[in-house]
Amino acid sequence: MQRRHFMTLLGGAAAAWPLASNAQQPTMPVIGLLEPRSPDGFADRLRGFRQGLKEVGYVEGENVAIEYRWAENRPERLPELAADLVRRRVAVIAATGGFVVASIAKAATSTIPIIFIVAEDPVKLGLVASLARPGGNLTGVNWLATELAAKRLDLLRELVPGATRIAVLVNPADAANTEPTLRDVDAAARTFGLQVQVVRASSSREIEAAFGEIAREKSDALFVGNAPFLNVRRVQLVQLAARHTIPATYPGREYAEVGGLMSYGSNISDAFRQAGVYAGLILKGGKPADLPVVQSTKFELVINHPTARMLGLIVPATLLATADEVIE
Repeated sequence: MQRRHFMTLLGGAAAAWPLASNAQQPTMPVIGLLEPRSPDGFADRLRGFRQGLKEVGYVEGENVAIEYRWAENRPERLPELAADLVRRRVAVIAATGGFVVASIAKAATSTIPIIFIVAEDPVKLGLVASLARPGGNLTGVNWLATELAAKRLDLLRELVPGATRIAVLVNPADAANTEPTLRDVDAAARTFGLQVQVVRASSSREIEAAFGEIAREKSDALFVGNAPFLNVRRVQLVQLAARHTIPATYPGREYAEVGGLMSYGSNISDAFRQAGVYAGLILKGGKPADLPVVQSTKFELVINHPTARMLGLIVPATLLATADEVIE
């Protein structure tokens, strides 16, 4: 073999060695994040999820990748988005949009680990066998939104002491949230001696009609139920409450941040952080069946003071003192 030809072959082989070496390097694990909403206004929740991953040693783009699947407020897209994540063989699916998303992910795979974030008891929903020992391929976070109905109603009474008739807005298409909300609000209302007017809406047009019904029935205040659809329409809800000058209580701080009077609920960013921790633990070899469902322990009261003044309400000093945040 001629020396020049030999050196050419040797050079080509040497150039190929790094490529072969790189091909043998382990690829980053991939987390699939399945969400019914759009990424707009989602920054705090994603920050919480990434913080949880970081706490167990994972940083997006460095040693873990995240495939985002946003349904853009079109829930009919969720089954195909979940199927796509399964086809891509992601290491874990974070189904962060409540019971419907968790159940769709569960139907899509019985082998890929799934981390859920739900507002209701996941045992009653049939997602897990028990809180301590979930079994199967699901575990996650229960952020206790529906269980806080009595506390939210009591805080509303404190802010609007003259209220005797409370409208309760729920989404009839979301039975997993609606049924426990109405049950708990009804029980609390009887204790407090309040009348309840139930109004239902599952579209933007129905929300408009619901506020017309609230005005006709002359309800004194509004209790907005927990539901992903209502959260998506929070700007519309807050604007209509202002237009009809009706004091309202909401299930999460996102409402107060866009002008809602008052919110009380679990710290949802912390729930996402806890989900991120669990996703990281699973990447390290943990099994969903052995990871107990986490129940939120951080709750926050947020009051929007300009909205209170606009409604002619004087916020009691006790509420101001106990609020986690007063928006000025």
